[in-house]
Amino acid sequence: MAIARSATPNFRTLDLNLLRVFDAAMAEGSLTRAGATLAMTQPAVSHALKRLREALGDELFTRTTHGVKPTPAAEVLWPQVRTALAALRQAVEPAAFDVGRDAVLFRLAMADATAALLVPGLVTAIEAQAAAATLRVMPLTTRDPRRLLQANAVDLALGSFPEVVPALQAEGAQAQLRHRPLYDTRYVCVMRRDHPLARAGALTLDAYCAAPHLLVSFSGRPFGAVDQVLAAIGRQRRIVLTVNQFFTAGRVVARSHLLTVLPESFLEATGYRDELAIVELPIAPATVHVGMLWHLRHDTDPAHRWLRDRVVAAAAPG
Repeated sequence: MAIARSATPNFRTLDLNLLRVFDAAMAEGSLTRAGATLAMTQPAVSHALKRLREALGDELFTRTTHGVKPTPAAEVLWPQVRTALAALRQAVEPAAFDVGRDAVLFRLAMADATAALLVPGLVTAIEAQAAAATLRVMPLTTRDPRRLLQANAVDLALGSFPEVVPALQAEGAQAQLRHRPLYDTRYVCVMRRDHPLARAGALTLDAYCAAPHLLVSFSGRPFGAVDQVLAAIGRQRRIVLTVNQFFTAGRVVARSHLLTVLPESFLEATGYRDELAIVELPIAPATVHVGMLWHLRHDTDPAHRWLRDRVVAAAAPG
């Protein structure tokens, strides 16, 4: 139940430190973890949020067995608070970035296969430069991470974003997100090495559609890029299983009759490269463009620029 407001909230009397506590609680989903982030005790965090609840007239959080859950009002407030705090931080902190001293936390959202390809290079860069930075890799569960970036829930999203990039290009200079391409790959049909279709020569469209399939879908949607191409020519395939990890896809396909479609560069990341066969698809889905997205608020931040440069280096061939 929302707290009744005794008066309209007064910004002039609002303790802005309470917004830092609110931001940490939203980011961590736990008052204890928020306290650790802010070097505060859990009771101090709880007291600060109580003061903010009284000032704003909303409960802001409800307790759960795993921490705290934000109210709808808190969800609306958080992106604005995060953007304002980031702007203030950039205004008052030194412009220089000391790689070996500044203990910056970077939150990167990406699929498991993307992480398998890029994270080793990022760790190598951190070790080589004795960097004080910390990386937190988070699962990417959508092809459209704009909301995550706008809410400052992640610092960088890496993957293929076929709907987002054209939208940003259409927005031009007004776009709130930035994009940089990293590398291109292509879709291939993958099956276990001794699958009958792996020994049958060129894969026909009829044989492909008749076979049982596994789909990798971050969002859980029961269709992907291949299904869109098939629908355009009046065909469809039978998807027996949908998973959200490329590693899982490789393990299942290596031990079943299922076919799947993967970006060719992700095959090594499945961990089952030697047990799998690659067969050319009988259709031609679009090229997979892998890139990174970030919010404009981080565009000129020296630490974030350092991170982006390391990602570009990790994605470079060889």
